[in-house]
Amino acid sequence: MSAPAISVTDLTKKYSERNALSHANFEVPLGTVCGFVGPNGSGKTTTIRMLLGLISPTGGTGTVLGEPIQHPERYLDRVGAMIEGPAFYPALSGSENLRVLATLGGFPQERVGQLLERVGLADRGKSKYKTYSLGMKQRLGIAAALLPNPQLLILDEPTNGLDPSGIQEIRDLLRSLAQEGTTVFVSSHLLSEIEAISDSLVMLREGEVIFAGKTKDLLIKQLPVIIAKSGNVADLQALLKIAVDSGHEATIRDEAVHIIAPSEWAQVLNKAAFDAGITLSQLAPIRPSLEETFFEMTEGDK
Repeated sequence: MSAPAISVTDLTKKYSERNALSHANFEVPLGTVCGFVGPNGSGKTTTIRMLLGLISPTGGTGTVLGEPIQHPERYLDRVGAMIEGPAFYPALSGSENLRVLATLGGFPQERVGQLLERVGLADRGKSKYKTYSLGMKQRLGIAAALLPNPQLLILDEPTNGLDPSGIQEIRDLLRSLAQEGTTVFVSSHLLSEIEAISDSLVMLREGEVIFAGKTKDLLIKQLPVIIAKSGNVADLQALLKIAVDSGHEATIRDEAVHIIAPSEWAQVLNKAAFDAGITLSQLAPIRPSLEETFFEMTEGDK
């Protein structure tokens, strides 16, 4: 059986008295898309920087493509990465920037045109980088990460600045890369996109891994949720009280009450709201999404 693309055991990074990452354990199978999520400050960037050999762990072990992270020189030529936003020469065109990187890395120059086409920048390859929108800069960053034809691609917020059609294109690109055998480890705040493209998921909270496994396994385990909306803010508070007084966990966010309860309880809530003189604009049981699940699992950070 092949070794996983990424494997970490008790991986820890400590700064002064604070653990940025504490005893993390997870694996990323080869040829899959793995979502890497967590609130700001939960340890995602620290983890990625250790995987890329940019900082050393305080404790624990890890491997990337079968090689220990203490020796990144053994695997970095097989890894493509874009973290904390791409950086290029402003006065050079997108194509020229990629050609510089290809020359420095010893990669075939013909890959430049191929990758510009693949990330949707073929018609803007000759434009100067300083004229690029944020979304175009992200696309060029992904193209640069793909120059070495990597076995593992690590991306931090790759869809930042993209419009919906651009997000769809990047989603399709990442899925196609995985189908071709490239492992994709992607961090994003767009949890709907992570849900749509990921085979597996690693979720952090306050420097600790709170879930690592198949995305579908996490979602299947979640309790059903009822969404209730009213145009009156005071009514939302009243709905919240009805739910809590009935023994259900509930929160208010996004101008709606989110209630963890069986779908049939929606009928009970509907009658209770009517009796209380509350007009509902929406009342619907839903399958918990990754975004819903993420909030429930990480709300301890709030």
